[in-house]
Amino acid sequence: MSYAFPPGGLPDQSTNPEGHAVFTPAYAVIPANTQRDIVTSFLPGWKGMRMWVLARPLSGFAETFSQYAVELAPNGGSDAPEADPESQSVILVATGTLTLNIDGAKHVMGAGGYAYIPPDAVWTIWNDGDAKAEFHWVRKRYVGAEGVDLPEAFVTSDQENAPVVMPDCDGVWATTRFVEPTDLRHDMHVNIVTFQPGGRIPFAETHVMEHGLYVLQGTADYLLNKDWVPVGPGDFMWLRAFCPQACITTGNEPFRYLLYKDVNRHMPL
Repeated sequence: MSYAFPPGGLPDQSTNPEGHAVFTPAYAVIPANTQRDIVTSFLPGWKGMRMWVLARPLSGFAETFSQYAVELAPNGGSDAPEADPESQSVILVATGTLTLNIDGAKHVMGAGGYAYIPPDAVWTIWNDGDAKAEFHWVRKRYVGAEGVDLPEAFVTSDQENAPVVMPDCDGVWATTRFVEPTDLRHDMHVNIVTFQPGGRIPFAETHVMEHGLYVLQGTADYLLNKDWVPVGPGDFMWLRAFCPQACITTGNEPFRYLLYKDVNRHMPL
């Protein structure tokens, strides 16, 4: 398994700028080849970090989440990474080793490491290694519900969780679910979806959930609204609610992506 991350750098002057980056009223595609050094951001309270902001709440588009790709230099990190006390986070490690401390519990995470951090947690994150570390970070402001407790923090990994095969698909479509869908404490799911070569979504999904999809591995042709877009490692797709979507894998390796969706709450009126 591999976990793609923005390439950084800067293409040379011989490179043709045409590509499949697009922003529409229904979806956006931010290809890996646009995730370069000149579009990085930095945050107060951090040392030795830079990040690519891939999604942020936009009125009239996707409004529930933000998604970053964060690079930490050796000895980089933060003792106060989250500025919003109502925000919850999911972290997926792409490369290197991270030391994550949640409410006094220390966790050392390698590639494929996954953590859920609830809004009431006190946490820190540092790269104590000699090489850079890279991770994906999804943030959503938590929406509580009467009679429902806050979720607890947990740390696991992609490798520790067996994908659940979807029905009637001959085993080619599976989802690694880090939270049970029936656990109503959670108002977002951040999963890893895997299609084996030849697999597909055999209908145009059209639903209320917003999506962020970061391609971790493999290639596919992805249906976004009315358009088929070729995507590969490091490409990011950002979908508003009810944007039709489907995919057909291409190539000879699994097609895998990190998927965000908002779930389990009333729609605000």
